[in-house]
Amino acid sequence: MNVVVKMNVTGQIAIHQQGDLARARLVMLDRDGTLNVEKHYLSHPDQVELLPNAAAGLRRLAELGLKAVVATNQSAVARGYVDPPTLDLIHGRLQNLLAADGAALDAIYYCPHMPDLGCRCRKPGTELLDRACREFRVHAWESFVIGDQATDIEMGRRAGAITFLVKTGYGLKTLEEATTSPHYVVQDLVEAAEIIGGLLAPPPAVAGYMVRS
Repeated sequence: MNVVVKMNVTGQIAIHQQGDLARARLVMLDRDGTLNVEKHYLSHPDQVELLPNAAAGLRRLAELGLKAVVATNQSAVARGYVDPPTLDLIHGRLQNLLAADGAALDAIYYCPHMPDLGCRCRKPGTELLDRACREFRVHAWESFVIGDQATDIEMGRRAGAITFLVKTGYGLKTLEEATTSPHYVVQDLVEAAEIIGGLLAPPPAVAGYMVRS
């Protein structure tokens, strides 16, 4: 299979009211440099280290009723640096660290292929986001993408999602290279979550009165 999914969370997710329809929304996050500290070809569970504010940001997204999923390019699998069972252990470690801080991911998707294969599941291809949207029954254009690299931003823009470039990981380098145009540039996941909360907030009621002619 081109895309592997690990479901780790069950339970009821709140639905945020949008106009006349109540619809779940999705946030797709990059893994390395966005949730956990960037490591060159991370290949062992012991190497997983959460970034500051990663769990806090996820908790805020959950409070907003959003489904949080990860999409990560993992050519380390094709290169032989890590096998799929070990990658599952790495993702289990990530979930355990988040759980210890009161946070969780609803799913983790990854592309195991080499960059030159030309697959659609490697970011900036949209297959991982498209699949998540199908499985969670949401629209890509109502979703959010958060990451530290141009490939994350380009995936989101191709799908019509609202994109956030975080300054963690490779974020500052991506910003300096100016090869992509995120909708928002933020310090970390907490700031992204707060902006999303503002975007989802209902408009304030306008006081007024009717004039009779």
